[in-house]
Amino acid sequence: MEMGLLIVLGLAVFLGMIGAWLFQKIRFPQVVGYIVIGLIIGQAGFGVITQGHVEKLGMFNNFALGIIGFLVGGELKIEMFRKYGRQFTAILLGEGIVACTLVGIMTGLVLYYVTGEMKVAVAGGVVFGAIASATDPASTIDVLWEYRAQGIMTSSIIAIVALDDALAMTLYGIGTSTAQLLTGGSGSVANELLKVGRELGGALIVGTVAAFILAAFMKRVKYPEKLVSLAVGMILLIIGISVRYHMDVILAGMMMGFVLVNFVPHRSEELFKLLRSFSIPIYVIFFVLVGARLGLGQMTWWIWVIVLLYVLGRSAGKMYGARLGAIISRSPEPVKKYLGMSIFAQGGVAVGLSIVAAQHLKDIKISEEISLGDAIIYAVTATTLIVQFVGPAMVKLALKLSGEAGRNITDEDVMETMTVADVIEANPVMLQEHEPLQHAINMFRDNDKLMYPVLREDKLIGVLSFETLKSVLADRESWRWLVVADVMTAAEERATPDSALTGVYELMQRHKIDQMPVISADDKDKPLGIIDLRGIKSKVHSELIRRRSTGSDAVAQSI
Repeated sequence: MEMGLLIVLGLAVFLGMIGAWLFQKIRFPQVVGYIVIGLIIGQAGFGVITQGHVEKLGMFNNFALGIIGFLVGGELKIEMFRKYGRQFTAILLGEGIVACTLVGIMTGLVLYYVTGEMKVAVAGGVVFGAIASATDPASTIDVLWEYRAQGIMTSSIIAIVALDDALAMTLYGIGTSTAQLLTGGSGSVANELLKVGRELGGALIVGTVAAFILAAFMKRVKYPEKLVSLAVGMILLIIGISVRYHMDVILAGMMMGFVLVNFVPHRSEELFKLLRSFSIPIYVIFFVLVGARLGLGQMTWWIWVIVLLYVLGRSAGKMYGARLGAIISRSPEPVKKYLGMSIFAQGGVAVGLSIVAAQHLKDIKISEEISLGDAIIYAVTATTLIVQFVGPAMVKLALKLSGEAGRNITDEDVMETMTVADVIEANPVMLQEHEPLQHAINMFRDNDKLMYPVLREDKLIGVLSFETLKSVLADRESWRWLVVADVMTAAEERATPDSALTGVYELMQRHKIDQMPVISADDKDKPLGIIDLRGIKSKVHSELIRRRSTGSDAVAQSI
């Protein structure tokens, strides 16, 4: 009996998160854990998620791709393209065309060896090559977000995977029409390019119009939480229009995010932040389903040879093509060295193109059992499985080698990794309970402190704050005979060196405490120092700058 879709979705999220946690423990990107769980419970494993489930959840995949496209678009700033547009174009063309050429030649030679027909070999080669140019933005971007990457190489990766769909679809249009012409079909290169142009142009127009409509509402809606609902509704709308009129879903969502982040940057910042948190279970389900549908079926030896050559040719093409483009455009060294290894991932776009190609080429028989269309689906499915394991790990390696992991962090992220001991002001000035109040007032006058610990011998018995001192400031006569103990208050809130800084900081803000004494964890009355809000902010921000300049994998692992 087939399980209901809600059970499938629940299992996908729950087991997917467990898989991500396990793979992070062995220092693999979390997206690999999602896909492995999908493999285990999908068609290649226990069959809990069947082909029927995958087909019924097809619209959910479109929703996930729309969200992914929108968030990717939110990373693309006009200033970045003005500064690095030439670099992005050269790298995009380099990695796409070189990968297409290498895979096309290699797979074409295998097909010629098997069939002995040059037309079939060339037809299969150009289609395989066109599909090989596509890069999966979803898993690549997920790794960038997981490891909080920031820098020129990260920006280049985002731009390349965002634009790769358009290049892949253009090459695919040329490839499939060429294949049909060579094999006696009714294909036309001009017609295919016109069709691709309509699909890509339509997606850009739909995304742009949707962005300006949403921007108009953003000016009138005060609460970011309500904007999330509006944004999700608009994303669903553009997905529906894109699917209905055969336009690129990712590109439509990307254009919507791109327009928003550049035309209403301040209002959209909180929206993207909230939507990214909202999208986590959507990502989990999407990648679990990616793994679940990777059933390889019956594959002959020569298809496995194509798979091997496809992976090798595509990887080499992506790496050296990207390096060639980076050299031509005089890109920075990290881009030249490491960007190529960051764009191995292959996903939904490639699988989708292979399915469409199978429909066009299903009548071209390679053997009695297998058509050229079947061979393309089998090979692309298998290569997708392989590179979805390798791709995310290579992105992580590239980020570490380039030093860009852990740079895209905030003050809050840094604070979560710190304790009170990291910000304590040791050996502060303290007051004794019997000291004249005049002396304490002079201390406040000569220093910028708003609170001083009060001691009885070496034990903390209270604090004297400027706020409590206000009650006697007007009566100057009383300063002569009052002592500190007469005005101090009990030190109700105290911190220990091993206390989590985030919790203490929130406590101080909640109770409007500017400074707090720090005591020994072993002796609750032994003062060690003080912490104050301004000092915490200053030290946390200094640490943030240090980590951004050097990168920090530890930060990436802790968040």
